[in-house]
Amino acid sequence: MKVNRKYKDSLFRSIFNNRPAILELYNAIEGTNYKDESIIEINTLKDVLFKTIENDLSFEVNNKMLILIEHQSTISKNMAVRFLAYITGIYLRKLGKKLYQEPLEKLSRPEFIVLYNGEAPFPEEKIYRLSDGFKEIDEKTGNTGLISLDLVLRVININKGYNLGLIRKSKTLRGYTTLVTKVNEYAKTKPLEEAIKLAVEYCLKRGMLTNYLKENVQEAIKMLAYEYNVKDAIKFARQEGRQEGKAEGIEKGRKKGLEEGKKEGMDYVLKLMAQGLSNEEIKKKIKDRDFQD
Repeated sequence: MKVNRKYKDSLFRSIFNNRPAILELYNAIEGTNYKDESIIEINTLKDVLFKTIENDLSFEVNNKMLILIEHQSTISKNMAVRFLAYITGIYLRKLGKKLYQEPLEKLSRPEFIVLYNGEAPFPEEKIYRLSDGFKEIDEKTGNTGLISLDLVLRVININKGYNLGLIRKSKTLRGYTTLVTKVNEYAKTKPLEEAIKLAVEYCLKRGMLTNYLKENVQEAIKMLAYEYNVKDAIKFARQEGRQEGKAEGIEKGRKKGLEEGKKEGMDYVLKLMAQGLSNEEIKKKIKDRDFQD
């Protein structure tokens, strides 16, 4: 199946980037019961300044709280740094020239959330901090006192069987997690395109994501195909990089396989995706490529 570059937008963002779905999701996560959709202000990053840093969903609730939500199928240890970039971009955009003025400009209090539905085992919820990645300071030569900068990030597992209370409260999130779960199930025995179409049919028959899928079914199928092709191809590239590294010895191989192979492989995969190649075509090109060039 060919994938079109214009479908690189995530299905999660496409489904939830509207006030009704956001309010429903917010109420489910926070345990609130707001009804008025007008309290939601969407401010997802799409700035020219931050064109390489775009998160899934960002919004303010009643001018009091700024929520940044991202959906992930893999856990990155650099998530907190990425969210730091998101919030910096949004605050800079909001302040504008006021950044240099004397009066203190009040900012909405931020909250950072990742919704996880990957295949790797993960607890119901886990907290990550920006400070987890700080280098340790030598007590004899450095200051080990107050940490001047930190960021707290909640990662919530939305896989089948986890956080059932949250899933029940959001019909849209329940439909989304069911769709992804069924794609994963069908893809074990069927081609990806067929697996996606069967998953979409499964949801429609059960009244899940009905309004969204009826209006956007072809776009949803293509977005899912793109996401799964990218994930599969990058995983394959990482494996190829590690194999190349092993051939050069334990230490040298570890460095090349996990660092150079991963970086060059991922860069190469993204270039191939931009050309609209299928997953199988990408795998063949990766296998034929010599990353030592």
